[in-house]
Amino acid sequence: MSRIERIEITRHRLPLDPPFSAAWDRKPRTGFPVTVIRVYDVEGRMGFGAGDPVRGLVDYLDLFIGEEAGDLDRHSAILSNIAFHDGRPWPLDTALWDLAAKTAGQPLWMMLGGSSDQVRVYASWGSHRSVTESVAAARIAVDQGFGAIKLRFGRPEGLGADLEVLDAVRQYVGADVDLIVDCNQGWRMPWDTDEPWDLATATDVAMRVGDLDVFWLEEPLHRGDHLGMARLREASPVRIAGGEMTRELHEFDLMLAAGALDVYQPDVVVTGGMTGLAGLARQVDDSGCVFSPHTWGSGVGLLANAHLTAGTVGTPYLEYPFDPPEWTADRRDFLLADPIVPVDGWMTLGHQPGLGRGLNEDALAASLADRSDY
Repeated sequence: MSRIERIEITRHRLPLDPPFSAAWDRKPRTGFPVTVIRVYDVEGRMGFGAGDPVRGLVDYLDLFIGEEAGDLDRHSAILSNIAFHDGRPWPLDTALWDLAAKTAGQPLWMMLGGSSDQVRVYASWGSHRSVTESVAAARIAVDQGFGAIKLRFGRPEGLGADLEVLDAVRQYVGADVDLIVDCNQGWRMPWDTDEPWDLATATDVAMRVGDLDVFWLEEPLHRGDHLGMARLREASPVRIAGGEMTRELHEFDLMLAAGALDVYQPDVVVTGGMTGLAGLARQVDDSGCVFSPHTWGSGVGLLANAHLTAGTVGTPYLEYPFDPPEWTADRRDFLLADPIVPVDGWMTLGHQPGLGRGLNEDALAASLADRSDY
């Protein structure tokens, strides 16, 4: 093993023109902010991760300097403590695992115990589009070989407009492409005071989408309504999914005990890190449920979640954010040397050590907003 010499945190912002109108945010997004964390050991090796701003993390970096870089259980425990006190520090966990895998000369999925470097992905739309636009987007996804597409509900015009889009897309793709519906009821943007759906509304939606053979219904209730989700799951003709922004691992224990979900969706750069979610993935799989991480963020987060699933229990589908023309691989992956482009709906992670990809230093320099070093 080798000791950690320094940690570098840089914050970046990619201007978005045209803006991206996310279904969960009424304010069009004119920029894409990403924080990159690099961990260097005394031998000069570097591991990286990326995710949310983690602005409070700099106050705790002294807890890692001089420690063995490969002591991943120790680092995970410290990061869990930091997460309680000061936000979501898990991009640092990705960087530590990337460094450990590079030191071992293994791809991260193999270091986690996986046997295959391939993960099947679904095209995850992030915006609300008209019927005509949605069918055109479905054509692009099908032409590129995706076996599943996720649509967003919550249009201002109401549920009828959502169902009209879903029906049109189902008619276009036929029975051979799985459709997923994200209700975006589990959490809110800071300014959004709308109440989430109640159980009666969520049940009504589940019944309606069941007629269109939806693969799973995502975030139909508030994230903390475990009992409501369990009741919905009992009544629903489709799988119930959630947990993408759940903050602590013990909450997933409560969900599993309550029988709240069919599909568990924690994100490795948001909750638990590789160490925590590798264990949770196996718990979920042992319970007969599906593990399928949320990945809406940068390409580094997508890579980290793909390695996690390939290295543990696998998944029927992993989220692949793809909503052209406003949201493309080039935008999502601007900080990577090469964008992540699946072939016929499959991501291939390869056998390069660590995450298996490098950073685009020119793009990072051009988008730099600020930096911190320790």
